[in-house]
Amino acid sequence: MSLAELQELERDYAVPTYARYPVELVRGLGCRMWDAEGNEYLDFLAGISVLNVGHCHPRVVEAVCDQAGRLLHATNLYYTAPALRLSARLAESSLGGKVFLCNSGAEANEAAIKLVRRAHPGGDVVVVQDAFHGRTYGALSATPQESKQAPFAPLVPGFVVVPKDPAALDAAVTERTAAVLLEPIQGETGINVLAPELLEAARAACDRTGAALVFDEIQCGMGRTGTLWAYEQTAVVPDAITSAKGLGGGLPIGALVTGERLADVLRPGDHGSTFAGGPVVASAALVALEICSDPALLAQVRALGERLAAGLESLPFVARVRGRGLMLAIDLIPGFEAPALVRRALLEQRLIVNATGPRTVRFLPPLVAQAADVDEALARLAALA
Repeated sequence: MSLAELQELERDYAVPTYARYPVELVRGLGCRMWDAEGNEYLDFLAGISVLNVGHCHPRVVEAVCDQAGRLLHATNLYYTAPALRLSARLAESSLGGKVFLCNSGAEANEAAIKLVRRAHPGGDVVVVQDAFHGRTYGALSATPQESKQAPFAPLVPGFVVVPKDPAALDAAVTERTAAVLLEPIQGETGINVLAPELLEAARAACDRTGAALVFDEIQCGMGRTGTLWAYEQTAVVPDAITSAKGLGGGLPIGALVTGERLADVLRPGDHGSTFAGGPVVASAALVALEICSDPALLAQVRALGERLAAGLESLPFVARVRGRGLMLAIDLIPGFEAPALVRRALLEQRLIVNATGPRTVRFLPPLVAQAADVDEALARLAALA
């Protein structure tokens, strides 16, 4: 089927929620992808931080094929080993509490919102400017972006938006606050690293009032910043974290991971999901989690992040570089527009990156990238100057 035929099918049958580039991708391996015409692309987006282990990692593929040949689905009315093994591994790797598995990042944040409201009935959830927590109603209500929220009002009440200022956050957290929900590094709005003082103020305010501190690590977790969880590079330990994207090795999954304090707040019947923790995706996630926990890989992420950041800073059209590990963004100088640069990178240089705003380009390469891949990406970008 030709690209033109796919575009016709999209025009006639797909709800028009995506603005796609005129490329049909058909195969991936490691940091590379190929289109239907056989052209090779260097992928520095990783499906928006989904393919942290790279495309079609052989261990993930083996785990999926093995499990798919034995049991695809059973529902959570019964025991299946992959889901419970994954829950144990997630808890042991982080906060030591318990885990609710789901199917996406938005669902993980929905579960977190229900958790903190169950613990503190009627309580508000404090979020900060430039946050993005998902597109379902609760998660969207926690996402203070007018362009995303306005068409779908009225939203879920009880969300309080504050500036990224420690004093403002502290003042907003009161006895009626159920939780503070933060991304340690804000991904969708341009890789904004929250200041240590802000995270510390959030922890102190929650300790003062009894509110829960929840970190959304859907994009910044799973080794993306050079530690398995982004909070490990801060002085703050949250009461719960949400994970998704890279957790499934390419398959859809989400997880709410609690510390001991919130482990038993939700009770039978409070929440659930038909597909959550299915044996195939849980098997893939067990492998992805093991790969992304490897200290050697995490050290490589930190080293390659420094290499990529230094190279980006040297490009003539770059005004600023920010981020941590292999979660980076550039702001462009006047005269360069991010959407146009991203399109040129794709169609002229076959480099996959994306724009998060008019002047911001985001880089999320697979964590299995090598120094040669970073240098090649920089060379392809330099050709766009």
